[in-house]
Amino acid sequence: QVHVVESGGGLVQAGGSLRLSCVVSGSSGEVYTVKWYRQAPGKQRDMVASISRSGAPIYSDSVRGRFTISRHNANDTVYLQMNSLKPEDTAVYYCNPDIYDDRRRRLDNYWGQGTQVTVSS
Repeated sequence: QVHVVESGGGLVQAGGSLRLSCVVSGSSGEVYTVKWYRQAPGKQRDMVASISRSGAPIYSDSVRGRFTISRHNANDTVYLQMNSLKPEDTAVYYCNPDIYDDRRRRLDNYWGQGTQVTVSS
């Protein structure tokens, strides 16, 4: 059974930094593209960053230049380094990996439970 677990959230002052981690376990196949989403109260869930298996990143306009996504394929972990945090970055952050199922020979999409990030002004 596949598990996707985020960690690293917390409370930080504006201008501070946090590093989120997303660990995938229980997968029989490879982890492909992984995306980080966030959802603030009363708002839709939006993608903030994405990284391909080869490491090519994509960022939303709202975080480009402040956030850095990276991955370590050997241990199926993806990181989101968040610098220069702003109060508007406050949200629950979710990891969203595409994982290949060797048995079913298909790509499946998963969500973690999320980790809360709160930035105080």
